[in-house]
Amino acid sequence: RLNDRDDALVRKYAELHGMDLSTFIRQSILEKIEDEYDLTLFNKVWEEEKDQERVSHGELKKELGL
Repeated sequence: RLNDRDDALVRKYAELHGMDLSTFIRQSILEKIEDEYDLTLFNKVWEEEKDQERVSHGELKKELGL
């Protein structure tokens, strides 16, 4: 449940983006889940590779002769 102000805001946002309320809510929820999954995956990879040597973009270009 939303208060009247939040309800109006959500409905107006969905309308401005050409979506019905149901589609907007579904899309928002799925995006939130995907964002959290992506962050969890990033943190896992970061932790696994944190001790590996890193090369800057400039150093890599120099190594490749670019």
